[in-house]
Amino acid sequence: MDFAAVMKAGMAKKRKYLKDKNIFKEGKTYFNRSDLEDAERLEYEKAHGIKRVKEGAEEEERKEQIGNVLAEIGPDEKLPMTLSRQEVIRRLRERTEPIRLFGESDYEAFQRLRKLEITTPEHNKGLTNDFKAAMDRIEQDNMDEIVKQQTGDSSGISLDFIGDGTTMESLQIEAKNVKKDGNKEYDLILKTMKFLLRCRAKELNNYPDDKKKTVQWKTESAIHRQTETYLVPLFTQLKKRTVATDILMFLTSIIANLLKRSYVEASATYLQMAIGNAPWPIGVTMVGIHARTGREKIFSQQIAHVLNDETQRKFIQGLKRLITVCQRLYPTDPSRSLEYGGLKTL
Repeated sequence: MDFAAVMKAGMAKKRKYLKDKNIFKEGKTYFNRSDLEDAERLEYEKAHGIKRVKEGAEEEERKEQIGNVLAEIGPDEKLPMTLSRQEVIRRLRERTEPIRLFGESDYEAFQRLRKLEITTPEHNKGLTNDFKAAMDRIEQDNMDEIVKQQTGDSSGISLDFIGDGTTMESLQIEAKNVKKDGNKEYDLILKTMKFLLRCRAKELNNYPDDKKKTVQWKTESAIHRQTETYLVPLFTQLKKRTVATDILMFLTSIIANLLKRSYVEASATYLQMAIGNAPWPIGVTMVGIHARTGREKIFSQQIAHVLNDETQRKFIQGLKRLITVCQRLYPTDPSRSLEYGGLKTL
């Protein structure tokens, strides 16, 4: 076998392949490897009908849309001022923008805010204090109520809620039918928790107006709104039937005990869900490559769910507040109550 002829044939084939790619620069006998890779990529995309999206095309399209909106607004266009001055100041401070430029009117500051919200709709707020945010909303409601009192449109400070006619008795009757249809567990848990939230809102609204001006009432109202925010992810999971099996089991037991007014048992189940009862209560069952002694004793029921993630920790905390509200509004025998007589409101 003539190896020299085989080598020459291979080299000639390689030269022809590179020449067909047209990657040699004029008067040069060498080429860049990146040029060859680009040529091969383009040939592959052409053969398979692939169209590459230009990098930054989406950002350019978004900027073009923003430009069109700003062009429609124009510097002299009069937008209706739909926000109060206090709300404009709050939003500008969230974006670390000055609340007023030199010689700027309230309307011009509002228009500047609108343009900022159009051009940069999302901004990084960083870590936030949700309780402080709830207190700020309460303070803003108080300020709005003072303005309404001056105009004669005041209806009193109150927390908003929507009633659906649910009562404790109707929930207790519905709980008896849950055993026949397991799919009703989600609906019963959701209705009971929303019912307790409404009961707490009614309790806070029933206080006299002079009591509502105190720091204690504002703090309790902020905690109530914070609880509503904490429970939103859980409500969403209940509506979509996507609650984890172990969490659903604990929730079913807690709600059943609340409807039977067995608050000691409800609190015990809550603690088992929140921190678990394993000797080493963390949210994993295996660490490292070696089996730990007693690992087979750690089941999902013994995992500390409060350690899993922040969202789960928040709705577990909100659930505990609802247990406290239920015991205070619907008391029972001291032997079935937790801290009997020690749960006081304002």
